[in-house]
This record gives sequence, C-alpha cells and structure tokens, in this order.
Amino acid sequence: MLRLEGLEIRQGTFRMGADMALEQGRKYAVIGPSGAGKSTLLGALCGFVPLAQGRLFWQGDEITDADPGARPMTMLFQDNNLFPHLSVTQNIGLGIRPDLRLSAQDKTRVAQALARVGLSDQAGKKPGALSGGQQSRAALARVLVQAQPWVLLDEPFAALGPALRNEMLDLVQDLVTETGAGLVMVTHAPEDVRRIADEVVFVGSGRAEAPKPAAELMDNPPPELRAYLG
Repeated sequence: MLRLEGLEIRQGTFRMGADMALEQGRKYAVIGPSGAGKSTLLGALCGFVPLAQGRLFWQGDEITDADPGARPMTMLFQDNNLFPHLSVTQNIGLGIRPDLRLSAQDKTRVAQALARVGLSDQAGKKPGALSGGQQSRAALARVLVQAQPWVLLDEPFAALGPALRNEMLDLVQDLVTETGAGLVMVTHAPEDVRRIADEVVFVGSGRAEAPKPAAELMDNPPPELRAYLG
C-alpha cells in the first residue's frame, strides 16, 4: 500500500494537500481543473517535486526522502521521454540500465517487452521514424521492463486520436493487470475514467481528495466535480 500522510506541496503561491491510501493492483484516475495540481501530485509521489511537509510510505516503510530512482514506481510523461538519437531497443534498455550495458538476460527482457507491445519489427528504428502510437508503445515497453509496483501516467496519450488513445488505454490496462502493478493516471477525459479506472482522485481547491469508486463518482458527482465536468 502507498500511503500519503499529511502531504503538503508548496510552489510559490500554489498550495495542495493530500491524505490517502492507494492499494497496489488498483487503477486510479486523477482528474480536476487545469492548474489544480494533478501533474504536481504525481511528481511529488515520484520524488521530482519536494514536499513542504508530510510523509510518504510504501508497504509501511517511509520513502519521503528517497531518491526518485529508489522509489517503487515509474512515470510516463506527456512527451513519452524517448531519446531521438537512440534506437527503440536502446530506449527500452535504458529502463534496465542507464549505461545500456545489458546482459543477455536483460536483452531477452527487452525483446519480450517489444513483442508484448507489438514493436518487434521496429526495434532498430529511431523514435522519429515511428508513428505517435508506436512511440507510445515504445515508452510503455520501457515501463514494462522496469517492473515497478506502481505505474504513473501523466496524460501520455493526450495527443492521440480517440480510437488510438482507447487502444493504448486497453494496452495499459492489460499490462498492469498482468504485472499486478498499481496505476495512477492523470487525465482530462471522463471517458478515460470510465474505461480504465477503479477509483478517482479529484484534485481541486488546493486538495487531492481521497479516492472514491469511479462509477459512483462519475454518475453522481459532487458540485465541484460536476462544475468541472460541465
């Protein structure tokens, strides 16, 4: 379990608090108005955004001050964070070893991840030679080889068309189900919430609210969420 106790994030005049527990194996959608702090919350979980106060625990062990690389999670950003001068295989290999000194076993893991996301025939290409959907698949393959208990997505499929975005969401859902990972996904699209989320974390008015069942919340939203959804 990932537990947030009395978290407070401060950036200039921005303030956001959070108290909640997230269960591994569950899928959480993070929604709320632009500028409310959805991406900031993910950054704080990963260790990229410092906490003003509060503590973060994983399986009972405190990880508040742990370096990003020492935390039990991997994050997929909006731009997929692929290096244009490296091949697809090399980009995925970075998820195992940043120096790309891969063992035979590591290379097998990369090949298996490529096959799982349907990119075996694109392994030697550079990201610029791939379509948007293929780039997203490559980024997901790197997440897959890292095999962390938590996968955090910061709207990585926002630029894709509806059909391709749904395809990627289905793939994400399959991957986290297969690995048993927990998923925390920032999205602006209510249809994404209904498609993939078990629970919803609403961020607004300076607070990330504790998760609530997705179907129940989307069918009967409180006033602030209703105003956001329109």
